[in-house]
Amino acid sequence: MIKLSLESFIKNNTDQYFRKTKEIIKKNKDMCVTYAVFMRRPVLFCPKIALSWFKEVEKNRKTRFKIKLCHKEGDWVGAGEPLMYITGHFSKLVDLETIYLQLIGPSSVAAYNAYIMCRDMPQTSFLAMDARHCAGASMHNLMAYGASVGSKKAKKEKKAKGFIGTSCAATSHYFGKKQGLGTMPHAFIGFAKSTLKAAQLFNNAFPNEDMTVLVDYFGKEITDTIEVCNYFNKYANQGKLAIRLDTHGGRYVEGLDIEKSYKVLQKYSPNSIKTYRNEQEMKWLVGTGVSVSSIFYLRNILDKNGWKKVKIIASSGFNPEKCLLFSNTNAPVDVIGTGSYIPNNWEETYATADIIKYEGKSLVKKGREFLIKE
Repeated sequence: MIKLSLESFIKNNTDQYFRKTKEIIKKNKDMCVTYAVFMRRPVLFCPKIALSWFKEVEKNRKTRFKIKLCHKEGDWVGAGEPLMYITGHFSKLVDLETIYLQLIGPSSVAAYNAYIMCRDMPQTSFLAMDARHCAGASMHNLMAYGASVGSKKAKKEKKAKGFIGTSCAATSHYFGKKQGLGTMPHAFIGFAKSTLKAAQLFNNAFPNEDMTVLVDYFGKEITDTIEVCNYFNKYANQGKLAIRLDTHGGRYVEGLDIEKSYKVLQKYSPNSIKTYRNEQEMKWLVGTGVSVSSIFYLRNILDKNGWKKVKIIASSGFNPEKCLLFSNTNAPVDVIGTGSYIPNNWEETYATADIIKYEGKSLVKKGREFLIKE
């Protein structure tokens, strides 16, 4: 992959009308302008990546931008409230808008979603697994940054455990780590030809690491869990073993069906089925895949066999709504692996910028007067 210079990158990745405007300004009189940046929905403000990029541009263009942040990183910002003001020469700023809006909007919405998830499940840890769901490394960087900002806010305000790390080394620094976290994918279980064999191979290769074993590959979540825990009983009793449940939505966890799932909830979380639920919520409660009932079911089997220190890690579609449901039912999940803080509605990630001052005089397009707050 050819690495473009900063100016070539800006030229190739900015909207054409901004480039044309830049050429017109250069042939006429330049002036100082102030942009206001805002979003149309509530967010947690994530300016750091954009600010770092602005510094690169300043150095490369031998200019200075006056950037006034209206909020601190991680602050809750309402719809339409200015996030920041950017002042500088029009010719130096006009072709930057496309890129800095990309660096602010998506991460700010991801931070909002991550915060909601951590807030609603304060006793559960989260692992950022967004990378495989992102459109390249740049998006992954934005999503991981957003998750870290949302997590920090939940830790500070709600004493939540929040995000403990990410699956990739490249973004681990956002979570105070030097490496990514994770143990084994489904492909490795298939290679080993058995769940227990996979755990043994992993343990032989990384004998000093705690172990998380994925148990849904063969559709024998309970059988394989018991077999692994029996073999690694010492690890299980020391709290160094975790079971990851990632059963897909096409089938029930081993031992469950709709009737048995209802019975599990009736025993461990009776109030959860005594209120109105929409179709999606009912699926998360008693349906196929990683449901509330499946978590209670697995936890009960572990406890009955004396493995109370074995943790349960759940993954598969854990977005803010699913996390809230699991929280309301007190589902005993220790860690959630998720990339579902990535916004479902990408239109909500669009940040917008408008010039509100030309040469120090207030002027903005009709309907955006609310941005003039300086």
